[in-house]
Amino acid sequence: MNILVINCGSSSLKYQLINSASEAVLAKGLCERIGIEGSQITYQPAGGEKEVTVSPMPTHTQAIQMVLDALTNDKTGVIKSLDEVGAVGHRIVHGGEAFTASTLITEEAVKAIEECSDLAPLHNPANLIGIRACQELMPNTPMVGVFDTAFHQTMPEKAYLYGLPYEYYEKYKVRRYGFHGTSHSYVSKRTAEVLGRPYDSLKTVVCHLGNGSSISAVLNGKSVDTSMGLTPLEGLVMGTRSGDVDPGALQFIMHKENMDIDQMLNVLNKKSGVYGMSGVSSDFRDVENAANDGNKKAEVALESFAYRVYVGAYAAAMSGVDAIAFTAGVGENDKITRKKVCEYLGFLGIEIDDEANSKRGQEIVISTPDSKVSVLVIPTNEELAIARETLALVK
Repeated sequence: MNILVINCGSSSLKYQLINSASEAVLAKGLCERIGIEGSQITYQPAGGEKEVTVSPMPTHTQAIQMVLDALTNDKTGVIKSLDEVGAVGHRIVHGGEAFTASTLITEEAVKAIEECSDLAPLHNPANLIGIRACQELMPNTPMVGVFDTAFHQTMPEKAYLYGLPYEYYEKYKVRRYGFHGTSHSYVSKRTAEVLGRPYDSLKTVVCHLGNGSSISAVLNGKSVDTSMGLTPLEGLVMGTRSGDVDPGALQFIMHKENMDIDQMLNVLNKKSGVYGMSGVSSDFRDVENAANDGNKKAEVALESFAYRVYVGAYAAAMSGVDAIAFTAGVGENDKITRKKVCEYLGFLGIEIDDEANSKRGQEIVISTPDSKVSVLVIPTNEELAIARETLALVK
């Protein structure tokens, strides 16, 4: 069965067509600037060159139609007709407490996703637009929603409740949900496979480090804690997001700068993190180059980023740790950050193999044979994870 994976944003749409039997990517691409002048689609068949087509895409329906046309075109298409698409898997950011696992898309499911939209006002409506567009163009094709938050729904109350009046949880469901769940699920499972260990008997800390960063404690195959909260703003220092900050500091700054809460949230989401601390960039390569050139702020920003990856706290939450897995843009490619994070973990008996750690973007064990905790790099594959979840529900 071929499964079309759709990741729909407010003005963009990423896609992959995956053969579920071989798990090979048949084609992939990106629609950009949907509803904006200058919209275009990038399409790349397996083993072929990227094709970029500039064309108006007033709505997501037109964008998805262009994706389907690209997949079935006579010259570089990888399927002959849409009958060869057995199912569509949709990435959905927020499932609230309504969804503890992936689900078949029904009208009831759509309504429940809509009800979660106030928890993710920038993402869920866009995800729903993608679902509706696919339903319009492929009305007889089964569809599945895969939620960023679902994997973390196994967290206990002690981990997900905030130290706020309980009535806010009762009335508005204000709690920690966590994100990047599809990545954390895939990487933790793959870690067990690489180590040849049973997934349901392993204590793993997954470090999803990139422009958006989060870590999770996965105990016996279940997420018991994660760093992001009600929104993706909580937790670690990130590319442009602040992570954890004393709320009193925010009030202090707002009074001094005569800012309202929306202005402050814009600062916290788009002008903070490594970018705000360094004054250089949100791209870690640029910040590392600046640090190497003697930029003290850039150096401190990188040190702070690594320092805040609190693996030790999650090891304590599980009463130990068997494996630590690095993934995502920084986690997969930045040997310096990986080494810095692990330097704080000597008390766990971790030893890093510098030669193995020098590899970029490879699935590899980077700890020494004598290390008491296995440390790995596991490239994430959220699209494959979505395809697997989709297949499990439609086959």
